[in-house]
Amino acid sequence: MVSEAARRTAERCQGQEVLVIQDTTVVRSEGGGGDYLHAVLALDASDGALLGLVDASFLQRSSGHKAQRKALPVEEKESFRWLEGAEQAASVCSGARRITIIADREGDIYEAFALRPDNADLLVRAAQDRSLEDGGRLFAEQGALPPAGQADLDLPGGPGRRKRTAKLEVRFATMTLARPNRRFRAGLPEGVEVQLVDVREVSPPGGVQGVHWRLLTTQPVEDAAQAWAVVACYRKRWAIEQMFRTLKTQGFDIEGLRIEERQPRDKLITAALIAAVAIQQLVHARDGGPSPLRPCSDAFELGDIPLLEAFCAKLEGKTLRQKNPHPKGSLAYAAWVCARLGGWTGYYGKPGPVVMLQGWLEIQAAKKSLHTLGFKLNV
Repeated sequence: MVSEAARRTAERCQGQEVLVIQDTTVVRSEGGGGDYLHAVLALDASDGALLGLVDASFLQRSSGHKAQRKALPVEEKESFRWLEGAEQAASVCSGARRITIIADREGDIYEAFALRPDNADLLVRAAQDRSLEDGGRLFAEQGALPPAGQADLDLPGGPGRRKRTAKLEVRFATMTLARPNRRFRAGLPEGVEVQLVDVREVSPPGGVQGVHWRLLTTQPVEDAAQAWAVVACYRKRWAIEQMFRTLKTQGFDIEGLRIEERQPRDKLITAALIAAVAIQQLVHARDGGPSPLRPCSDAFELGDIPLLEAFCAKLEGKTLRQKNPHPKGSLAYAAWVCARLGGWTGYYGKPGPVVMLQGWLEIQAAKKSLHTLGFKLNV
């Protein structure tokens, strides 16, 4: 399933500037450990459209033994998944015009920079106050940098957090990370040059933790505009968090599975992962967006188009506002159909992933019924 999904993603990456986001989420918690899913997604850098799944793998995590893990080579650590994800991204998206691989703090690994694929850049949020080749420390030198510019950022509200506009300052500099003083793969360079982009909130409200991201990248950063572009790329990492929410309690509820055998459970989770990617593709496409529109085939089979059109004809009303405003064959057209099937009236608010999921499930149920009855949908 993952190989077929990656093949289709590769086709959509051809000639594009692509952001590849990787992250890990828990699927079954067991004390200090449990079962985890590591997913790798490809996005169109220009508009954030989700192009598809690049890779997925499962791992088991046990608690304790942190000291022993530090002494292991990277190939024997859980963290090796970040290097494997980068290699898979470089392979699957090899036809892209440009590839930038993005990870949160767990992906801050020296080997990831030293062994990055030749055809890809890295963008990682720093987690460790690393030693520098000149003997200094990363966070100390970053803290001494003068601001290079300011910008406002609208921050959405959330649990225990009010919506607000944050004023941010950006700083940037070239740094050379020193090779860690621990066991490492033979042949790693003694230092790796990266660009540090530091963005922090100026005077956050009292009692509120201000925004502060330390970003390490292999992309060129020579002025404030390029630094802000790096920040904009990193913000698109949110797409994988949204997909995980759809996969879990807000959608497919994979954490609630009661299948004890790992192999069938992992297969079911993989199928749900691929479906969750499709749901997020529909959510992104709901407004149509800039031309050219993404094709319906991003999230559906070509043979599904007649069924979508049949549902659309049934759902459309007499007024202009009750009509599907998007061209047939587009993903936006399919998103409108799924949203209406999921309970959206077309008048208030925007349909989110829960609504899209309900509509998508209606389409899948209709397909299953037609196949059971022996009907064949023709394009």
